[in-house]
Amino acid sequence: MGAKGKIALGIVVSVVVIGAVSANAGDDGDSGSGSKGKDSAASAGRGSGTKADADTKKDVKAGKAEKKAAFQGDGDFEVGTDVKPGTYRTTGNTGGLCYWERAKDASGEMDSILANDNVSGTSYVTIPAGDKLFKSSGCKDWEAVDTKATGTPAALVKGDGGMHRVGVDIAPGTYKSTGNTDDLCYWERTKDAAHSIESILANNNVSGTAVVTVAAGDAYFKTTGCKDWKKTG
Repeated sequence: MGAKGKIALGIVVSVVVIGAVSANAGDDGDSGSGSKGKDSAASAGRGSGTKADADTKKDVKAGKAEKKAAFQGDGDFEVGTDVKPGTYRTTGNTGGLCYWERAKDASGEMDSILANDNVSGTSYVTIPAGDKLFKSSGCKDWEAVDTKATGTPAALVKGDGGMHRVGVDIAPGTYKSTGNTDDLCYWERTKDAAHSIESILANNNVSGTAVVTVAAGDAYFKTTGCKDWKKTG
């Protein structure tokens, strides 16, 4: 796409608060039509046979097994051929240099974009079967996500950490972030990882102190450019 591929096109960096789109949150769907907004297999364990295999199974249950990359963080991938439909995760990205894009064709034109994002930290994205192309540039490798997997949710999350799965990466509750400046802190509650306008339950650009309640029914909480969030209730 050239230079325009690095531009956030919509909701992620919008200065306008979209507000609550829906009162009901859903779970991670494997479908959803994207908007032009710049924002599955289970993790595999190692070992076979004997005690090593048993130890690996224990690690998988404990969430400690090494996760295998489903595909690389750089390249264009045809959906259904190079990458299977499903939900994927990339972690450890810095400086907003990671860019991904869901596209309805390979024309490279602006109208082909279904959804996209510039990522700091972690990103999740659901690629439905109807997509034709998934583009990734400057990102860490993508791993397949088991959307039924559980985890040990945290009560303190990095303010520039990207997307967090509610109930897995972050515990539901009320969080506070203090010391934000120049409206650069952006947060978002979503009902899925489709990155469409319809995905957003609520969002805001913040100066100073930010307070948000992440509901148990939310699917993800996204934060970028903020100070760290601490659970207060």
